[in-house]
Amino acid sequence: MKIYTRKGDKGETGLIGGTRVSKSALRVEAYGEVDELNAVLGWIRTKLTDETIRKELLGIQRDLFAIGAQLADPTGHVEQKAEKAGLHEERIRELEGIIDRYDTVLSPLRAFILPGGSEGGALLHLARTVCRRAERRMVALSQDESLSPVLIPYMNRLSDLLFTLARAVNYDAGIEEIPW
Repeated sequence: MKIYTRKGDKGETGLIGGTRVSKSALRVEAYGEVDELNAVLGWIRTKLTDETIRKELLGIQRDLFAIGAQLADPTGHVEQKAEKAGLHEERIRELEGIIDRYDTVLSPLRAFILPGGSEGGALLHLARTVCRRAERRMVALSQDESLSPVLIPYMNRLSDLLFTLARAVNYDAGIEEIPW
């Protein structure tokens, strides 16, 4: 199979199920943002040495593929047919557990902090902003079309986790947070 098909040369793409839509469709924008976040997380994994965080990010990348598949499927069949394309509320609780675990070593926030710090910390802040953009696209899509009720809460919690991981990476690197 060739990587190019020429089917998108006129500005359309195919969704799961065969429907053709504009590449500027809100659904396509939403899964494109999720794809961008996934790529950023892959980049971050190459920069971090903490194997625990690298493993957590790999699991999140798998989640993001599931979310992208669901967003690319307006019929909802992919989630029913492919177990790995499903995402459940338990996964949100797992993200919350990771946040709680890191929060036990971080100082309580008393002010907004400027994104930055170490390279890994700064990249995790970047990932957080990409995550928030993807979440906004998904919220906009959900106003017109039905989405799994887990997707938006997952993205909301994921951005919290990415913020917490940025703080943890900077803490481990001995870099102080800069308050706003």
